[in-house]
Amino acid sequence: MNADRPAGPRAWAAAGALAAFAGLALAHAVAAAFAPRAAPLSATSDLVVAASPTWFTRWAIDTFGTADKPLLIAALAAGLAGVGALAGLAWRTRPRLGALLIAACAALAGAAAVSRPGLSLAAAIPALLGAAAAAAALTWWHRTGREGTPAGRRVFLGVLAGVGAAALVGARWAGRVGPAAVEADRAALDLPEADVPAPDPGPNADLDVEGLSPYRTPNGDFYRIDTAITAPRVDVDTWSLRVHGMVDRELQFTFADLLGRELVERDITLACVSNPVGGDLVGNARWLGVPLADLLAEAGPDPAADQLVSRSSDGWTAGTPTELVFDGRDALIAVGMNGHPLPVDHGWPARLVIPGLYGYVSATKWLTELELTTFDAYDAYWITRGWSTPRPIKTASRIDTPARRARAGTVTVAGVAWAQHRGISAVDLRIDNGEWRECALSDVATGDTWRQWRIEWDAPEGEHTLTVRATDGEGNPQTSAVAGVVPDGATGLHSVTVTVD
Repeated sequence: MNADRPAGPRAWAAAGALAAFAGLALAHAVAAAFAPRAAPLSATSDLVVAASPTWFTRWAIDTFGTADKPLLIAALAAGLAGVGALAGLAWRTRPRLGALLIAACAALAGAAAVSRPGLSLAAAIPALLGAAAAAAALTWWHRTGREGTPAGRRVFLGVLAGVGAAALVGARWAGRVGPAAVEADRAALDLPEADVPAPDPGPNADLDVEGLSPYRTPNGDFYRIDTAITAPRVDVDTWSLRVHGMVDRELQFTFADLLGRELVERDITLACVSNPVGGDLVGNARWLGVPLADLLAEAGPDPAADQLVSRSSDGWTAGTPTELVFDGRDALIAVGMNGHPLPVDHGWPARLVIPGLYGYVSATKWLTELELTTFDAYDAYWITRGWSTPRPIKTASRIDTPARRARAGTVTVAGVAWAQHRGISAVDLRIDNGEWRECALSDVATGDTWRQWRIEWDAPEGEHTLTVRATDGEGNPQTSAVAGVVPDGATGLHSVTVTVD
């Protein structure tokens, strides 16, 4: 008789959480097939990021760094599981209340998806289908939990877990081969040869030191910082770039139009304004693209337009001083990165690369619009959140090796230094409280890339502090004053403590 006893509250809560998981997995599988950014966790996370107050955004960046997005998604998933458990408990005695909780989650996720730039009302479909699946599962459990046997309940739990797992696998598959995938377009593209190849940096651009960052950062290792929870997957066949605003004539360019223009290849280092002293949110790559100044000139910019606002397909914006676009620097609309079409995570099919400025005011990915306007008329995304208007990248240097330990004797100390568009003229290293010692520098072709440095150290046993300092191409030494990343980039000298044995 005990075998047919109705399920208790814990079983109802577990069934609700599992139903929510299965519905969420199904919603993500559906979204992956046609609009990955419409997936409930992705869309809701995007909405949270967009709606977060400045103080919270700064706190998240300072506290979690690049782990802030995964933690946000994990928190939302945990919250959904909790709501699912509450819905299961409510369904035990008041099914309508349980259904209302599920409907509320679906409405929130659906509204978040619809509100994202570039998505239509159809973006709510994944959330609605996921909620319907969760409600259907709890309806089944309502019968099984009240009247079924423990064996029947185990079948229910097993089926639901299987559905959820299969949906997650389906989501990964759909993201690779379904309509939302763009890798086939990228793989099919043969990048044209550069009309203006990058200048050769010289035979010693890459110093042969183990543990030292390479001159060019591989695409898979290049840092990614943006506000997109899920990288936009842009259909290159329908993509276009609009140039408008304070111009004589509005222009529109397709991807084929860009490939048909003069293509310039340049080595350029990009850095994130959120990079802490000694951090790795910086990388150097060989970019292939269209000169930005030439393209804008065809639109006839108004001389009074002092700001170029660039927009991403997901609605993100950056504001660049127009004078820095037209001052002769190699500002590009990039279509290639290190000899390959742009990776999806780095802006496929086109992005901005403007040397000398942090990415938050210059390096828009998934580029769709260029608007000539003024700084008085418009504040871009991060400016409205307390970051400064565009200022030059600050001189920085980093010790890559040794990191923590070394063997007594001759030790090679090496790293990288950067001051884009000014270049690096010198790097010095200090051991403990000793004198600054000049380091050997790698070859570079322009001041727009980072520069490797190295020095040999006769390391005695014990604990030692190594500190590096760079001097830019204009003769200005890197400041030792310590400042955080807000509002316009961190300052201070990078030091590491090394134990020599």
